[in-house]
Amino acid sequence: MQLHDLKPSPGAHRRPDRIGRGTGSGRGKTSGRGQKGQNARSQGFRVGFEGGQMPFSQRVPKLPGFKNPFKKVYALVNISKLSRFPDGSKVDAAALHEAGLFKGDGEIKILGAGRMKRKLSVEAHAFTNSAREAIEKAGGSVKVLGEPKARKASKAEKDAKPSEPASPPDE
Repeated sequence: MQLHDLKPSPGAHRRPDRIGRGTGSGRGKTSGRGQKGQNARSQGFRVGFEGGQMPFSQRVPKLPGFKNPFKKVYALVNISKLSRFPDGSKVDAAALHEAGLFKGDGEIKILGAGRMKRKLSVEAHAFTNSAREAIEKAGGSVKVLGEPKARKASKAEKDAKPSEPASPPDE
């Protein structure tokens, strides 16, 4: 069998209706659209048009405000969940992911709910004050990942510093 021998099975293909090709074709004159009216016109009607009724998109209330595209979304982990790690271990994103405490590869925030029982070295992108205090109280350490480098002093801070008196020029 060759490609040129292939034929569709009988009845699989029908000839398309040739619309608007004279009255003898059975689909002539109005081409199956009936007499006059909106649906007989070439444009039809626009998307969302409801026949003069107030469209749904205009009827529904619009919520105020906006969504901040720069909002930071953290994976949240309570310090009570950190007790599963052995004493003195380093807890970072990889360890938390392996333990199943968060999914994906986003930023992590440690919350202060629960009690800290072990001395751990915890690395995360953000900590609540209560979580930081609890970890340090238990003898552990806290490291903030992605912390901004030393920021430049603002103009107000520069103005607040007393300027040093100019030294007399050497002659």
